[in-house]
Amino acid sequence: MACRISELVVDCTGPERLAAFWSEVLGCTEPGRGDGGIIAIGPPGADFGGPQPILVFIPSSDPRTGKLRLHIDVSPTDRDQDAGLERLLAPGARPVGVGQTGTESWHVLAGPEGNEFCLLHTRIQPL
Repeated sequence: MACRISELVVDCTGPERLAAFWSEVLGCTEPGRGDGGIIAIGPPGADFGGPQPILVFIPSSDPRTGKLRLHIDVSPTDRDQDAGLERLLAPGARPVGVGQTGTESWHVLAGPEGNEFCLLHTRIQPL
C-alpha cells in the first residue's frame, strides 16, 4: 500500500501572518482552523485528507536552528519568472543567499519568518 502527502505542517511563530502570505502566493483559501491557533490553507475546495495536499501552520515558540532540511518550490502559472518574482516580493518575500553561484535558473527567497523557498523558471499550468 502506498502513501501520499495530505498535509505539510509548518511550525511557526505567526500562523496568521504565514497563512495570509502563502494564501496570496499560492491563491489558496482557508478550509479550517484548529484549536490553539492552527490554520490550514489549500487550493479552493481542498480540505484535510483530500486529494490535494494542504499547508497547516501550527504556533510554536521553538527557535529555528540551522538550515532548513525541507523547502517549498513554486512555479509561476500566469506570468513569466520576472513578473512572478515581483508578485512574490510585494507581500513580503525577500531574496536570500544560500550559496548560489548566480547562474541558477531559480530565485531563492525567504518568507515572513525567514524560511527559504525557491521560485522556479518554468511556467506551469494552474490547477
